[in-house]
Amino acid sequence: MNNNDKTKELLTRGVDEIISLEDLEKKIKNGDKLRIKLGIDPTSPNIHLGRSIPLLKLRDFQLLGHKIVLIIGDFTGLIGDTSDKESERPMLSEETVKENLKTYIDQASKIIDMKEAEIHYNSKWLGELGYKEIGKQADVFSINDFISRDNIAKRLSEGKRVSLREVMYPLMQGYDSVVINADVEIGGTDQRFNILAGRDLQRLYGQEPQNIVMNPLIEGLDGRKMSSSYGNTINLFDTPNDMFGKLMTVADELIIKYFTMLTRVDLETIEGYKKDLADGTNPRDIKINLGRELVRMYHGEEEAESAVAYFVNTFTKKEIPTDVPEFKPASGDYNISSVLIESELVSSKGEVRRLLEQGGIKIDGEVISDASHTISAGPSGVILQKGKIHFLRII
Repeated sequence: MNNNDKTKELLTRGVDEIISLEDLEKKIKNGDKLRIKLGIDPTSPNIHLGRSIPLLKLRDFQLLGHKIVLIIGDFTGLIGDTSDKESERPMLSEETVKENLKTYIDQASKIIDMKEAEIHYNSKWLGELGYKEIGKQADVFSINDFISRDNIAKRLSEGKRVSLREVMYPLMQGYDSVVINADVEIGGTDQRFNILAGRDLQRLYGQEPQNIVMNPLIEGLDGRKMSSSYGNTINLFDTPNDMFGKLMTVADELIIKYFTMLTRVDLETIEGYKKDLADGTNPRDIKINLGRELVRMYHGEEEAESAVAYFVNTFTKKEIPTDVPEFKPASGDYNISSVLIESELVSSKGEVRRLLEQGGIKIDGEVISDASHTISAGPSGVILQKGKIHFLRII
């Protein structure tokens, strides 16, 4: 692929909107070395595949010789971004944010070369701002600018609370761009207002406004936007088998979108998959290739092939794996709900209830629907199965 083709793919693949496309193309063609910014708030411990989209775009820029700047929002994460929320996001404690960000660099390094990147924590500068400087920044915007945003207008019309704290978030994200002198900021379409705020603040501080590259959002396992708050994510640090198993449950109509936005499989190959699907190829066969590629990206070739084999044996051939982990309830309570939660196969009673209603729990191959069911393990134990690929031997 020549440089023109690389630039074209850079500016189109997984891209919803660019501001300003003409200016950005000109700078790239002129050979300018640009500072490319992405900020990630550690609002949960995991970076999921939805967040991999802008990270992959960072890598695309990095491979073309540009300087990427990753900002870990240890301060903005405390305040909370309202961009994608239907209600007020609660403030997080410093302890929660600190715990969440422990492995963020390790997770992001699965995609970008950290040795060639700048890494910043925005508490370094945001934590030092006083009212005078904040007032200067706030004067650039009006209350109407903020409340005219779709999600804020909707909340206000429904009588829901909108805090003054939420109004401050775009200022903080925008000021990040000033501090690191960003030439380009990358983010999802839900970040449009915040990223545009960066352009306004850069003008205030005498900088050239950054260009913007916005990516579409990706659907999660339940069809809604992939979000940790929905619990519908596929995470970079999921085990190979879990990652592959989750990908095999993704809706068939998302296969091509996942290939295009979450991988760097060449577009010609993806077009071939699209044609195969239109011609009647079983979507599962294409989805296996998707799962293999994504597990390979984050865990390596060997783990990818192992995950495929595990799935085929446990789902297609309906075999029980030979290395099923054993579990004995420390509480001595063999009630099905207690076992599922204590073993951490599920995280809540609500999830237990949902799985039982959907027929997602089996014991020795028999579907269990009664939440009060008591497991009789016996001398050799029984096999507890959650979904298609999760097994425990209860002893």
